[in-house]
Amino acid sequence: MNKEGMFKLIKKLPFDKKESIYKEGKTEIFLFRPSKLKKRFQNYNKEKNFQLILNDGDREFIPNHLRVFIDLNLRIRSRPELKKKLLLAFDNIFYGEDPEEELKELSKEKFEHFLNPLIAIGYCAQIFLIEQEYNYNKESKFDPLTLFLQGWIRQFIDSLTEIDNLCMSVCNRQPPKAKYVNLENKKNKKHVNNLRSLWYLEEK
Repeated sequence: MNKEGMFKLIKKLPFDKKESIYKEGKTEIFLFRPSKLKKRFQNYNKEKNFQLILNDGDREFIPNHLRVFIDLNLRIRSRPELKKKLLLAFDNIFYGEDPEEELKELSKEKFEHFLNPLIAIGYCAQIFLIEQEYNYNKESKFDPLTLFLQGWIRQFIDSLTEIDNLCMSVCNRQPPKAKYVNLENKKNKKHVNNLRSLWYLEEK
């Protein structure tokens, strides 16, 4: 499902009913809109708030952005020759394309290390991007504001930095490196229109 279709589905989610959006083997992804918010989420808009739930066959849990970042970093360490294909696929998901279409060929590749099926990770990335666009209510230094998340996806795929250091930077709420976002950020004085695919691989 492309971004437009997923966005429409999310906006129509009923309260307190899990909606399955993707299943592959033992892995299944659900969306859920709770009618009651926990205390720490009391400032959230209940109508817009929703959760991504992942069932991997043994347990069911609510993943966070690190699952996407770590999975992609593990994959690229075992198959560095697929870096450009992974970057392009996840950029296309960022631009609104269907994760299943973008990742169907790459999902046939063998990776020594990963967390979940690649298409499931693609859907997680798509949903996290939509969540940020739909729910984020603070002033952002990025336009589009989802570029903050996409910049980290790019950096985790492209960077040779150790994974624990990358994760620490994310957990400390640091922005991704400028080279992955600056030319695409409309709030940045270096912003450029009509960039080529994977433009950031040419940035220094």
